[in-house]
Amino acid sequence: MLRQYELVEKVRAYDPDADEALINRAYVFSMKAHGAQVRASGDPYFSHPIEVAGILTDLKLDDESIVTAILHDTIEDTVATPEQIEKLFGPNVARLVDGVTKLSKIEAQSENERAAENLRKFLLALSDDIRVLLVKLADRLHNMRTLHHIKSEDKRRRIAKETMDIYAPLAERIGMYEIMNEMQGLAFRQLEPDAYASITRRLKQLHEQGGDLVNRIGLGLQLYLNDHGLEAEVTGREKHPFSIWKKMAERHISFEQLSDVMAFRVIVDSSDDCYQALGLIHQRWPMVPGRFKDYISTPKRNGYRSLHTTVIHDSKSRIEIQIRDKVMHAQAERGLAAHWAYKEKSPAEEVKIPWISDLVEILDHAGSPEELLEHTRMAMYQDRIFAFTPRGELIQLPKGATPVDFAYAVHTDLGDQTVGAKVNGRVVPLRTILDNGDQVEILASQAQHPQPSWLRFVVTGKARAGIRRFVRHKERDETIELGRKIYDEIVARLPAPLAADALKRAVKTLKVEDVEALMIKVARRSVSDVELMEALMPGSAGGDVAPRPLGQRTAISIKGLTPGVAYDLAGCCHPIPGDRIVGLRREDEGIEVHVIGCDKLASGVDADWLDLAWGDGSDGGTARLMVILRDVAGALGEMAGILGAKGANIVNLVLAHRDGSFHTFHVDVEVHDLAHLHGLVAALRAADGVSQVERI
Repeated sequence: MLRQYELVEKVRAYDPDADEALINRAYVFSMKAHGAQVRASGDPYFSHPIEVAGILTDLKLDDESIVTAILHDTIEDTVATPEQIEKLFGPNVARLVDGVTKLSKIEAQSENERAAENLRKFLLALSDDIRVLLVKLADRLHNMRTLHHIKSEDKRRRIAKETMDIYAPLAERIGMYEIMNEMQGLAFRQLEPDAYASITRRLKQLHEQGGDLVNRIGLGLQLYLNDHGLEAEVTGREKHPFSIWKKMAERHISFEQLSDVMAFRVIVDSSDDCYQALGLIHQRWPMVPGRFKDYISTPKRNGYRSLHTTVIHDSKSRIEIQIRDKVMHAQAERGLAAHWAYKEKSPAEEVKIPWISDLVEILDHAGSPEELLEHTRMAMYQDRIFAFTPRGELIQLPKGATPVDFAYAVHTDLGDQTVGAKVNGRVVPLRTILDNGDQVEILASQAQHPQPSWLRFVVTGKARAGIRRFVRHKERDETIELGRKIYDEIVARLPAPLAADALKRAVKTLKVEDVEALMIKVARRSVSDVELMEALMPGSAGGDVAPRPLGQRTAISIKGLTPGVAYDLAGCCHPIPGDRIVGLRREDEGIEVHVIGCDKLASGVDADWLDLAWGDGSDGGTARLMVILRDVAGALGEMAGILGAKGANIVNLVLAHRDGSFHTFHVDVEVHDLAHLHGLVAALRAADGVSQVERI
């Protein structure tokens, strides 16, 4: 364990102006607070926060971060209070300690929910001050280093899986590759002990057979570059067991078939030198096709920059080489922490990491822990592509992304207002999958709003969150509106006019939050008609007052409401404006709208029946026709021509049956109303190629 003076010296080595008294005060306070507490290893518990602080000194973090690390467990595990922390160490440290504490308070939930709640707290704290994340990553890294002391195998595996699923990817996303690699290696050892043992044994055998092959290749590479006038520092290593295992799994090959187990890093003085080194290396050794990546001209989203290539060396081995300058190397080693080094003294809000703001926006709109985890994993784990705006701005997206994902990545408002898209100057469907290098122009209208059908093809968490947010709001608003209409119809059945405060009293009697909540319950039949009538006018639903039968009630208009949101059009009879319609209202379900003569209405005995009306000027709908065509050339074209001439758009066409000289099609057509449909049917029946037409 680091002693008090050793920790102070480590900080002052890179920050001579660090507040030495603050660090000393924190050291003594934490040691006294933790007292005789011990860890699973038997070591004093106090050793843990000190080791976490030591990890942060390697990242050269400021004195407030170091003090936060020393104190990060005091509120949760000792009698210390947030007020004490603020009084002794100031508001900034108190806020940071509180942020780290929140991340550790995970309730006992199912695995999926628990991981999602952990991530939720993680990102909420992260949105306040990025140093909270850095302290938590150091905390998790030290816990992983001492994980083997925990006796319960199930607990070790749970912690390792959480590290692999959440903490290691987050470390990668902020560019802290060394921490990511160590976390993955330690987690891999717990999760796949047999594979870990096998790979480390093979690596040991390889090292014994080849001797110091890595050092010899590295030295030869450095001398080659120096001989050609390029000052370079070259280091080499064998790849990590987890990295090797992952490649074996991805390529479906054995260890013996894996040729590139050695990796080398070339560090030069400038970005120009990076490209010069690359040219010299490719002149000397043949490059493996498809293995070159230029992260200098197109950096990763976490700011990582480097050139990656794989060549076939003189030893007949494939070797992976990373080429970067010293500034890029510092960024790669310390990632986001490089933005928060003591010498920067820049506020956390000035550290611009685009994916963080995207995930925080997702937090606001996620409806459940599972939905949150789905979105954030999408944002973190998928391979990415590059697409461009018409102005040349680079937008990074997961593979499989569509123009809708692109629009939401540019701005939430643009995603909400998307009506179409051009890719490389050509109009394409919104479900088109984008490729690397596509130039995307989004066509937008303020009159547009997100479509629920988009959820079937978008892949980014930000797009899904935006669409679901709109759908939830629209569903609530329209359910309230429908509930008001049903409420008005119920009130019309009462034997006398309502008192002025009747609705207010009903809200209280039925124990709902407000009028809007009551209207939602009315629409979903969570409150029955009788219960509502009694709450509005006690005694009105009993005695001699009998409910008026369907047909004698005021018809409820569904004009302005959206099918699939406030109500559903039954798929058995496909109602369209002009049809006489009724609604089946079941408890805690949406309203299902049927044509009055539909055979399926017999199954609605357990539902309330609502007398519905389309309302004047209602939007059209989709009708389904059964069309039997003669087996003659041009019959299908004739049918399509008639429908087009009559202004009816075909949205679905299925060959249902083939019987000798006749073909039976089911055709879904968009029509204005019932009169429009009758005109279509009459025109089709008059056609030579049509044998029979019926609505189904």
